[in-house]
Amino acid sequence: MPRPHLRRRLAAGALALATTTATLTLAPSAAEAVVLPNNFKSVGYLPSWSGSVNTVQYGKLTHVNYAFVLPNGDGSLRAVENPSKLSSLVSLGHANNVKVSIAIGGWNDGDDSAFEALAATSGARGAFVNNVVAFVNQYNLDGVDIDWEYPDPGTSANNYTLLMQQLGSALHSRGKLLTAAVVAEGYYVTGVPTAVFGSVDWLNIMAYDGGSPHANYDWSIAAVNGWKARGLPAAKAVLGVPFYSRPGYYTYAALVGMDPANANRDCTTAGGAQQCYNGVPTVRRKTQWAMANAGGMMNWELSQDTTGSTSLVGAIYDTATGGGTPPESGRTGPITGIAGKCVDVAAAGTANGTAIQLYGCNGTAAQNWTVAGDGTLRALGKCLDVTSAGTANGTKIQLWDCNGTAAQVWQAQSNGTLRNPVSNRCLDATGNSSADGTRLQIWDCFGGANQVWRLPA
Repeated sequence: MPRPHLRRRLAAGALALATTTATLTLAPSAAEAVVLPNNFKSVGYLPSWSGSVNTVQYGKLTHVNYAFVLPNGDGSLRAVENPSKLSSLVSLGHANNVKVSIAIGGWNDGDDSAFEALAATSGARGAFVNNVVAFVNQYNLDGVDIDWEYPDPGTSANNYTLLMQQLGSALHSRGKLLTAAVVAEGYYVTGVPTAVFGSVDWLNIMAYDGGSPHANYDWSIAAVNGWKARGLPAAKAVLGVPFYSRPGYYTYAALVGMDPANANRDCTTAGGAQQCYNGVPTVRRKTQWAMANAGGMMNWELSQDTTGSTSLVGAIYDTATGGGTPPESGRTGPITGIAGKCVDVAAAGTANGTAIQLYGCNGTAAQNWTVAGDGTLRALGKCLDVTSAGTANGTKIQLWDCNGTAAQVWQAQSNGTLRNPVSNRCLDATGNSSADGTRLQIWDCFGGANQVWRLPA
């Protein structure tokens, strides 16, 4: 989750829960979770200090984690902040077939001493498990998300394993979920031993607060693949996305409020600096990857989203269900470039992978492009596409089924270039050539004649 000063320290005070080892009985859940294709999960965190339970898009989520409750070193729990909000979230979630879990821990200004202490002894671990079970029963929750940031490799990792195994057994025997939020990469990855994988229903991989630009596609996918390489089953790997920017902490909603076009960007200028985040195309692209290679998507956090066509929760849901709002119709006509030549679909082909080239303007449908409201350029019922979503100089441009990914988004710049936001490279006529049949590609943006394009009026 976000680092210091971005998560509030929760109110102290011991929760009045017994630390006895007596057997506890859990109340049954009120409803089954929303089901997306192949049991794909869409998980959102709702902080105790931000956002309203009445604005959560329950119909587009499968799970909501209420953040946070803090533990004490003896295994007791501190008082939950805004308990009435938690109760309302559970009621509304269950009424809308969404499962609700309690997230325990959080960044907490980098202080994980309570987790270190309670995990270190069998007595405190047992007390913690019983107190957590009692809390789940009290609020009729569907599960628990452990957010220990972070167990160190070595002794604390071994203690973490014992804690998660004991908690997993207690929750699973009662039909409840156990998940955990984990770091994306680096030293603390091995603080979560592979022995934990069998005790959790899934891991929420916090693929944000890293990468350059922030939480970019390639870095995020590499983070999930790193966990899978350690043996985490794909179905238990849930890819986290940020609903905020770095280096400044601007919420996605605030950025879209500044300029609606920011919904289709990954970086923009705010506060005198470049702020990078994940816009709709990148969230769609990550979701598509996760559908084929992971178990779901997670976000931090729900109060930072918009509603309607720019919503990131909506983008995840629409991609997972194969739906979405059709792009608005836009300007239609030829796109011209160097020497007045037209962007052309080779031989007017409609097969996926058909080359996009320069060619003398001839007024045919192969040169009739629509500038759609979602940032795509469309001809012959398909989209201008960066092959295999590549980001390297020289990656060729092709025609492909429109799929809502960032590989098909083009942003018109003030100097006449067309920039693809994920690769941060521009549409380019190879070799500065204007010859008929010259392939189009992406290349570092420099504003040369072979990168300047005139869109339909």
